[in-house]
Amino acid sequence: MQRWVTTLTDMTETHVDVQASYPPPPEFSAQANATEALYDEAAEDRLGFWAAQAERLAWDTPFTEVLDWSEAPVAKWFVGGKLNVAYNCVDRHVEAGNGDRVAIHWEGEPVGDARDITYAQLKDEVCQAANTLTELGLTKGDRVAIYMPMVPEAIIAMLACARLGAMHSVVFAGFSASALKARIEDAEAKLVITTDGQFRRGKAAPLKAGVDEAIEALGDSSPVEHVLVVQRTGIEVPWTEGRDTWWHETVPNASTEHTPEAFDSEHPLFLLYTSGTTGKPKGIMHTSGGYLTQASYTHHYVFDIKPESDVYWCTADIGWVTGHTYIVYGPLSNGVTQVVYEGTPASPDEHRHFQVIEKYGVTVYYTAPTVVRTFMKWGRELAFEHDLSSLRLLGSVGEPINPEAWRWYRLVFGGDKTPVVDTWWQTETGGIMISPLPGVTHCKPGSAMRALPGISAKIVDDDGNELAPGTDHGEQASGYLVLDQPWPAMLRGIWGDPERFKETYWSRFAQQGWYFAGDGARYGKDGEIWVLGRIDDVMNVSGHRISTAEVESALVGHSGVAEAAVVGATDEHTGQGICAFVILKSHAKETSREQMVDELRAEVAREISPIAKPREIHVVPELPKTRSGKIMRRLLRDVAEGRELGDTSTLVDPSVFEAIRASK
Repeated sequence: MQRWVTTLTDMTETHVDVQASYPPPPEFSAQANATEALYDEAAEDRLGFWAAQAERLAWDTPFTEVLDWSEAPVAKWFVGGKLNVAYNCVDRHVEAGNGDRVAIHWEGEPVGDARDITYAQLKDEVCQAANTLTELGLTKGDRVAIYMPMVPEAIIAMLACARLGAMHSVVFAGFSASALKARIEDAEAKLVITTDGQFRRGKAAPLKAGVDEAIEALGDSSPVEHVLVVQRTGIEVPWTEGRDTWWHETVPNASTEHTPEAFDSEHPLFLLYTSGTTGKPKGIMHTSGGYLTQASYTHHYVFDIKPESDVYWCTADIGWVTGHTYIVYGPLSNGVTQVVYEGTPASPDEHRHFQVIEKYGVTVYYTAPTVVRTFMKWGRELAFEHDLSSLRLLGSVGEPINPEAWRWYRLVFGGDKTPVVDTWWQTETGGIMISPLPGVTHCKPGSAMRALPGISAKIVDDDGNELAPGTDHGEQASGYLVLDQPWPAMLRGIWGDPERFKETYWSRFAQQGWYFAGDGARYGKDGEIWVLGRIDDVMNVSGHRISTAEVESALVGHSGVAEAAVVGATDEHTGQGICAFVILKSHAKETSREQMVDELRAEVAREISPIAKPREIHVVPELPKTRSGKIMRRLLRDVAEGRELGDTSTLVDPSVFEAIRASK
């Protein structure tokens, strides 16, 4: 341990910075799950390749056709096949003799609050939960809202829904009651599963109260028949007799015997709401066979998973797609042991993540660039106080990771030898699409490198022409990142709005039949892909996608605001920070600016989430608009980031920027 620390601290940033490419260590490549041959196999027979990946799962009825693309852009994968997702994630591992293997090392936020759950125990609890949900009237095709922190019951609830063929809609526990209400209403969820409260930074905060508020706001139109409540914090909760049920009074008393039904490969598995460029969130639909195939395949190869020996930790929340695919369905389908942590990196202090890695001997660690940058801010000395030598693979997710953070991550967490997989994908893609393969790829810090075997991605210009490779320093023009071939885990639509699905994802390159990801990208000199981030009006704050329209709507909801415009500006810690420009109504101008800014930030937190609180709010006399009345957010981004203004010729009054700058 001391020898490793000495080696690291003797290294200079100059030594690290000059290295442009990082080959995999030979000893890693020698035992890696993936080899270069994987790319060759996929290129020779793409559909045959995906059929082979699907065969890694247990099918009750074999599929007869790999892909039916006749109704594009809606795909059907593994046609005719039937399987049960929960059986693939739990039962089959027990039947294979691995029931005693730990599935989940659960670490609660309060220190010492921990629990190990084996695959056999997980199977029993999922069966008990499924039987309880059946008693509450849940049937195939119903929707269930899950509004919970990172407790084992949240994962059990998701698997119980999958076992019954009900669709879960997981709502991030940091979202407000109004955000929950919108999602319950849109999905017509008949059951809500929640906790009495949650621990955040050492304090118990209510959660079930938000469910009550959401249901009350729905009034007589509420579809909710039952609320199932896990006792997590012991705080007092409001109660509605006949509707509300305690988990601990029902689930443990249910039978551990439950026979899973096999569902069609295209049977819907879950809804997950993601921000759109309009105020209304989109209910992204994912189905069973294709989604699980890609989740399992990508988890196995991108993270080089060895189920017999690895301890894997993805630090995401189940409220986001990363938690769905790389905490629940990917890892459990592969039978690996994983860490699930309830709290934040700084609770009770900044040592917590390092202590968890040491405690469980974590070998694979998957986190967001914003977390890495937070560790950078705290300083490498903190990490050097801990033994991180168990780590053999590092991953990054949620946004492009800047090269400085990539190198720091590899150096401080990985002893300057551990491979880093920088992954690009979306809620809509269901699983990782672009990433290094850790035993194969020579990585360039900041680049997700190339599409995985079986995946096809291109960078094109306005007319759909593919761009040529450029340089590693960005001289090559950027373009649109598109996916030109269907993939198994692709979304099957937007809940209740097929036209929005086509318009949002398929209209930009409708002639070519390509999915447009909404991200800009460029090629490096070796043809590797450098993702540049969103080109639309969705901001990426610490890996959380928040639309400008949602934040603007919350700001204008304040009685003192006449108009608002919101943009995302580069932030070294969170990827993007939210910057708001507001015009006040005349009566509100008597309120001090400081008080008004505080009120507006609180309003956004209440309407959306504390995550969405603007980093900056500027009270301005006017907003830059075109003659057609469109707010020029591109120019506001220039102001927010301190750049020279772009073309202002289409504005009604270019002089408004003098007043805007004066307000900063």
